[in-house]
Amino acid sequence: MGRGLSAAPVSPRLALGAAALVLLAAAALPSPAAGINVTAVLLAFPNFADFARLLASTPVAGELAGRSSLTLLAVPNANLPQSPSAFVAGAGADIADVLRYHVLLEYLSPSDLARLPPSGKLVTTLFQTTGRAPSDFGAVNLTVGANSTVVVRSPAPSLGSNATVLGAVTAVPYNLSVLAVGGLILPSGFDLAASESRPPPPVNITRVLTDARGFNVAASMLQASGVANEFEADEHGAGITVFVPTDDAFAGLPATDRLQSLPAERKAVVLRFHVLHSYYPLGSLESIVNPVQPTLATEHTEAGHFTLNITRVNGSIAIDTGIVQASITRTVFDQNPVAVFAVSKVLLPKEMFSRGDSGSTAMVPPSVAMAPGDAGSEQTPQTRLSSPPDLHGEDSESSAALATAKGTSWWCIGLMYLQLHLLLSLV
Repeated sequence: MGRGLSAAPVSPRLALGAAALVLLAAAALPSPAAGINVTAVLLAFPNFADFARLLASTPVAGELAGRSSLTLLAVPNANLPQSPSAFVAGAGADIADVLRYHVLLEYLSPSDLARLPPSGKLVTTLFQTTGRAPSDFGAVNLTVGANSTVVVRSPAPSLGSNATVLGAVTAVPYNLSVLAVGGLILPSGFDLAASESRPPPPVNITRVLTDARGFNVAASMLQASGVANEFEADEHGAGITVFVPTDDAFAGLPATDRLQSLPAERKAVVLRFHVLHSYYPLGSLESIVNPVQPTLATEHTEAGHFTLNITRVNGSIAIDTGIVQASITRTVFDQNPVAVFAVSKVLLPKEMFSRGDSGSTAMVPPSVAMAPGDAGSEQTPQTRLSSPPDLHGEDSESSAALATAKGTSWWCIGLMYLQLHLLLSLV
């Protein structure tokens, strides 16, 4: 028999050092429920020490502590300018906002990057949530470049810097993904007069949707119905989470739904059905404890009706209304106390729409859809009174007897006429 390969002896000092590094890395990685300590995660990777110090020197590190489902675009030491703050200031920007521009409010793994569509993918950043970015210039556009590399750039038409994704650094699945990029990325369209100390104004959600593009139908419906005016008061409470169908989702509605032809009060119910009366960032939705959530429409009807079932399915967040299954496609806006997410379909409540045998949906009559206590029923109401309950079992017998009696009566009447005719003929 040949000699087997023997393991080389390991120095006790080397073994202890390796164990310490493993424990340090394990301690740095956050649990899904504890938020993210990004600087602690980066400590395990010396090549990103300078970038970690930049984060720690700004408020950005603290802003990330309460968030999850993030992708951090980290710049290696060798790719950072000698004086990052001076480089950023020379471009008329603020180092904290530039670092916020490197925080994507969506978990993206290398496999997600490999599936990017040819048109690219627009992803919201932490900088977009500050309100200092005009339009959607606070987002980044991920596109596939030469040799299948992924390029990160601003969606603004004016010139802005871009960087290439060098590879994955580390990840805590669905919580934090750290990707290395080839340099600092500067957003376009800074509002240099804005001040971080200024208190944020109430979020104008219709303006957010208009700037984000692809939500024209939802924005106009919210504005015309007056439902958008209800949001500002809710922002001062527990916050709100809005699920917004894209224009393509409205275009894909079956012709039987006729959503646009609904009366104003019923259309407002459908719009409120897309809103949770609490602030849920993406990470909270992924780990939500109670999947059945009431909506703003629930507050205007009975408890237990007009609810959404929110679960995680195959790495995506699924929303089930009872007749429609949609999914969140991207984060549009996320700044406590407001979160806005794009969804793939219009959320139709089962209390107002029913599914036929063919799978298509149809509207339920208003008397059923809006009546207290009957909101969950999909049956058509009776159009006339039925027989008393104690006579239901005798309906067939009494009907047969009545028919027999009517036949006998007509036979007797005919016989009498015949006899009368005979008597007159004899006279």
